[in-house]
Amino acid sequence: MSHGDYKDFFRAACEGDLELVRHHLAQGVDVDFIHPELQSTALVAVLELGRADVAAVLLAHGADPDLLSPLEGLTPRQLGAETPRGRIS
Repeated sequence: MSHGDYKDFFRAACEGDLELVRHHLAQGVDVDFIHPELQSTALVAVLELGRADVAAVLLAHGADPDLLSPLEGLTPRQLGAETPRGRIS
């Protein structure tokens, strides 16, 4: 596995690869980093994909539910309020 590459972390999060997500987090990837090309946070991306299991891991590792994701113009909390399966409490 790589040593905490953000783009690989983002891909793993979107694909639901929890083992690789945890690996990157352990290697120091910033859980709130905004993807440079997609202009989205991993938390918003996984909520849009309905990956509540990954969202829970990201939140447990300190992801900010109130951080605005530029592409969507929403915070994870706002998106969760719009998407019942992705609700953030």
